[in-house]
Amino acid sequence: MKLTIKKELLLDALNKVSKAISTKNLIPVLSGIKFDLKKKKLTLTASDNDITIQTTIESDNEEDFNVENEGSIIIQGKYILDIVRKLPDNYINIEVIDELKILIYTDNSEFNLNGISESEYPNIGLEESKKKVIIKAGAFKNIVNQTAFATSNEESKPVLTGINFNIVGDVLECNSTDSYRLARKVVKLDKPSEDNYNIVIPSHNIIEFSRILNDDDEDIELHIFSNKILFKAGNLKFESRLINGTYPNTSNLLPDDSYLVITTSLNAFYDVIDRVSILTSDKEKNIVTLETSGDTLILRSSSAEIGRVEEKMPITKNNNEDIKISFSAKYMMEALKSFSTETVNIHFVGEVKPILIKSTEDETLTQLVLPIRTY
Repeated sequence: MKLTIKKELLLDALNKVSKAISTKNLIPVLSGIKFDLKKKKLTLTASDNDITIQTTIESDNEEDFNVENEGSIIIQGKYILDIVRKLPDNYINIEVIDELKILIYTDNSEFNLNGISESEYPNIGLEESKKKVIIKAGAFKNIVNQTAFATSNEESKPVLTGINFNIVGDVLECNSTDSYRLARKVVKLDKPSEDNYNIVIPSHNIIEFSRILNDDDEDIELHIFSNKILFKAGNLKFESRLINGTYPNTSNLLPDDSYLVITTSLNAFYDVIDRVSILTSDKEKNIVTLETSGDTLILRSSSAEIGRVEEKMPITKNNNEDIKISFSAKYMMEALKSFSTETVNIHFVGEVKPILIKSTEDETLTQLVLPIRTY
């Protein structure tokens, strides 16, 4: 195997696939990246058994990419990435000598690495389904940004550590919850799905995939199987396992009606909570108390060791009712951060019932935060 390649092309591909390099080294070969070189195509593959990422570099332009000898080899992922990143040259030569010796060189630098035979690499199919669901990359990124933060970190409830994708016809509903809050995003697909799906994708995996997407207008294909999902975007393939188990019916958490709705500036409300939460401590769960009095919103927090704070701000209400309720400042701020509109509606159903946050302009996103009893 021997090729000359433009550094920026190789580095971009390595940055993508390196997200799947195994750090636990239970299977040593999985700490490497598989290079598979054909006449006009270089395919890079990395896997940690949880996710698999594959990307291809194809070019007819010999200035970008020139192949002398075809072949395959496994190169230690950490070292090839560091070498390519730090070399100052625009072009990099990679050559395999004596089957398992790898020479990486430029005009002034030369690295010799020990490779691993490609025969030791697990058989990775990355098969595609005959039925696929298509979504724009920009819409997909929004889903992840607006829901992933609400997933659970507790491995004792594995199904809650993922994002629930529920696809029926041309509607994709995504839910995430850690039992204390809920994030829901509903997306209309351009083309209806042939089958209905209800799957749970590990939150960490889907965040990694979202980060390596470049073009927001690019189509992403979802190929869904019983225990895995393959995302395909251009020359990139990303496969993740699915989480087994039945996702809870989160629709039961969403109240049908509310007796009080306040409308407020998103940024002003966020900033007030941010300031009031300064005097809360972690052991008290960042508890902030919200109270309405006419057209004024009062937010308070106190700590026996630190002190107390009170802030007021103007609001608009849908009626003359008032409420007093406490919640986690951290959870409320994370929910508010998922909106990109200027104003939000906060729906109250009761002092011990969930608080609902909705945009005044975008009906596709709903956030829910459970109150905290302070007595």
